[in-house]
Amino acid sequence: MNDSSWQPEPVPAGPAYDAQVGPHTRPMPIVPDAAGRDFDDREARDRGAAPYGGSLFRADTPPQEPMPSPPPPHAEHPQDSSPPPQKKRAGRDLRAAIGVGVGLGAVIFASLLIVKAVFVGVVVVAVVVGLWELTSRLQEKKGIKAPLVPLAVGGAAMVIAGYVRGAEGAWVAMALTVLAVLVWRMTEPPEDYLKDVTAGAFAAFYVPFLATFVAMLLTADDGPQRVITFLLLTVVSDTGAYAVGWRFGRTKLAPRISPGKTREGLLGAVAFAMGAGALCMEFLIDGGAWWQGLLLGLAVAVSATLGDLGESMIKRDLGIKDMGTLLPGHGGIMDRLDSLLPTAPVVWLLLAAFVGTG
Repeated sequence: MNDSSWQPEPVPAGPAYDAQVGPHTRPMPIVPDAAGRDFDDREARDRGAAPYGGSLFRADTPPQEPMPSPPPPHAEHPQDSSPPPQKKRAGRDLRAAIGVGVGLGAVIFASLLIVKAVFVGVVVVAVVVGLWELTSRLQEKKGIKAPLVPLAVGGAAMVIAGYVRGAEGAWVAMALTVLAVLVWRMTEPPEDYLKDVTAGAFAAFYVPFLATFVAMLLTADDGPQRVITFLLLTVVSDTGAYAVGWRFGRTKLAPRISPGKTREGLLGAVAFAMGAGALCMEFLIDGGAWWQGLLLGLAVAVSATLGDLGESMIKRDLGIKDMGTLLPGHGGIMDRLDSLLPTAPVVWLLLAAFVGTG
C-alpha cells in the first residue's frame, strides 16, 4: 500500500531551518503528538518548534487573538434582543391635568351652589376666552381676521339673553352678533372680507350660541342639578373613552382626524355615560326615570365624541395640537369645551322632552 503519509517528510528550505540544523544535518522524522499533530521528535518539541507547515519557532508565530467570550444567552436568539415593550403612557401631564380639572370643577360647583347668576358669569368668561383662542389661531395659521370685539360682546350678550329670555332671546342675540361682525369688518380693506365674516359667523355659532344652552339649563327649578348632570355625563363619557381606549383600544375610530380614538374607547364612553345617566335621572332630576337616563347617556356619549372629533378636525386644518396653553395638562379653554359645546343642546332638548323645561 502506497500511502505518502508514512514517507519521510522533505527538509523545509529556508534560512531559519539552516540556522538551526545546518546543511548536513539528517532531517528528523515527523512524530505525531498525542493530539495527532505532526511535530518533529522530542528534541524539536523541546526547543519549541511549531507544527509542520507553520512557523518553525514559537517566536515567529503571530500572536493569537483571544477567543471571543461566549455571547450572552439572549444574543443567540435575535428575536429576544428587542427591548421589552413599553407601557402605554398618556400624552399629557396627568398630574397637572387632574389638578386643573379639580380646580375647574370646584369653581363650577361653588358658583352653582352660591347664586345662579355667578355661574352664568363663569360661562360668559369661558365663552370670551374661547373666542379669543379660536380667533387668534385662525389669524396665526390661516390669516383669517374674524373680528374679536363684536364676537366677544355679542357672545356675552347671547349667553345672558339665553338665561333671561330663553331660546328666543338667544336667537335674537345670535342674529345681532352676526350683523355686528359684518359691519365691524367693513372698517378694513375689502380683501378677504367674505372669508373673515364667514369665520366670524362660524365662531359666533360654535362657541357662544352653543354655550347658551348651558345657561338655559340653569333656568329650570332644578337647574343646578341639570347643569351638574350635563357636566357629569360629559366628563364620565370622556373618562370612559380614555380608560377603555387606553387599555383595550385596537381599532381606530377616525384615524385621519384623531388617531388616538378607538372604537373600543367609544364603547367605553357609551357604557360609562349610560350608567351615569341612569343614576342622574333617578336621583338628581325631578320626575326623571332610569331608562331615560340610559337614552340620555347614549346621546351624550355620541355628541361628546362628535364634538371632540369636530375640534380635532379644526386643529388639524390649522396644524396645531392645542388651541391654547392656558390650562396646564389640558391645553386651552377650547380644548375643554370641545365636547361640552355640542352636548349642551342635546341635553337641553332631551331633558325638555323627558321632564319639561320648568
